[in-house]
Amino acid sequence: MATMTPIDLDRLVVERRRGALAFRGLRVPDRLALGALAVVILLGVFGPLFEPHNPTLAAGQPYQSPDWSFPFGTDDAGRDMLSRCLSGLQVTLLSGLLIVGVGLLIGGLIGLIAGAAGGWVDSVLMRVTDLFLALPAPVLAIAVVAAIGPSLVHTLVAISILWWPYYARIIRTEVRGLAARPHIEAAKLAGTSRSRRLFRHLLPGAMPTAIVAASLDLGGAIALLASLSFLGLGAQPPAAELGSMTATGVVDLQTSWWLPAIPGLLVFLLCLVANVAGDTLRDRVDR
Repeated sequence: MATMTPIDLDRLVVERRRGALAFRGLRVPDRLALGALAVVILLGVFGPLFEPHNPTLAAGQPYQSPDWSFPFGTDDAGRDMLSRCLSGLQVTLLSGLLIVGVGLLIGGLIGLIAGAAGGWVDSVLMRVTDLFLALPAPVLAIAVVAAIGPSLVHTLVAISILWWPYYARIIRTEVRGLAARPHIEAAKLAGTSRSRRLFRHLLPGAMPTAIVAASLDLGGAIALLASLSFLGLGAQPPAAELGSMTATGVVDLQTSWWLPAIPGLLVFLLCLVANVAGDTLRDRVDR
C-alpha cells in the first residue's frame, strides 16, 4: 500500500469535512425550510395556471362563505378568492424578489467599486450610502408614490430606489476583507488587471454573503410592499395583490372574515417562509 503524503492527508481531511457538512446540511429542519420555500416559489410562479376562475370576474354570489365550490369564499363582487389569492401570491412574491434583486444589483455594484477602489472613491460612495441609510425608507417611499401616483409599478420603483444601501455596506465590507487576503495580493503582484481581480476574485468571494443577505431581506421587502399596498399605494382594484386585498376586506371583517384574513395570512406565511429559509441558508454558508 502506498504511503500517503501530507498533502494527501490534508485532501482527505478536507473531503471528509465536506461530507460531514453535506450530511449535517440534510437535517430535517433544513429540508422542511427549503422545501417550504420551494413550494411557495412554485405556487408563486405557476399558481395562476391552476386558478379555477378568472380572478377579476364574478364567479358566484357576493360574500359567499368558504365551501366546496369556493374554498376561500367570494368577495363583495362575487369573485373567487382562491383564484385571487393565487394571482396575488404571484404578484407579491415576484415583486418582493424584484425589489431584492434590483437592490442587490445596485448596492452590490456600488459596494464592489467602493471596496475595491478605496480612497476618495470609497469615501464618496459610502457618504452617499449613509445619506440613504439615514432616510426613513417607508416614509420616503410613501412620499415618492404619492407624488408620482399610486400603482404597483410606482411602488416597486420607489422601494427599489431605497433598498440598495444595506447591500452596498455589506458587500463593501466583504470586498475590503477579501482584498487583504494573500491570494489577492499574489494576483496583484502577478500583474493581473484590476478588472480581472474584481470579477474573478473579489466578486465571487463576496457573492455568498450577498445571497444570504438577500434571502434574509426578502421577508422585509414583501412586508413593506404589502404595507404600502394596504395603504392604497400598490396595485389598484380589481387587480389581485395580497396587501390591497387585505385592505379592501377589512371593512367586512365582522361579517365576512375570510376577505381580509386569508390574504393577510398568506402575507404572514410568505414572510415567515422567507425568513426561515434565509436563516437556514445562512447557517449552511457559515459552516
